Amino acid sequence: MNRYSKFSILAIAIAAAGTVAYAAQGGMENDAMAITKAKIPLVQAVTTAEQHAKGKAARAEYENSKQGWVYDVEVVSGAKVFDVKVDADKGTVISSAEDKADRDDDHDKQD
Repeated sequence: MNRYSKFSILAIAIAAAGTVAYAAQGGMENDAMAITKAKIPLVQAVTTAEQHAKGKAARAEYENSKQGWVYDVEVVSGAKVFDVKVDADKGTVISSAEDKADRDDDHDKQD
């Protein structure tokens, strides 16, 4: 085997071992599992957002923000769409804003 090939294989093995060790220490937590630590269930957050914006939820996400863990609920009310953030520990509305261009959902844009 070529000297460079052996070196490349060794480097890959070391990187893989480091990644596994980092994950085992809790450094790579699955984002979906973080919701198990929320004091308020998703259903309650959606209901709170719907009542606040007087509409129906179209989408809800659990995310880490400047305020800590929040539910980001998109609510359709008539011809308007609102982004409502609900505190995941208290169940209270942190913020609510009309979403005119769906700016917070870059991943939703289709090419």
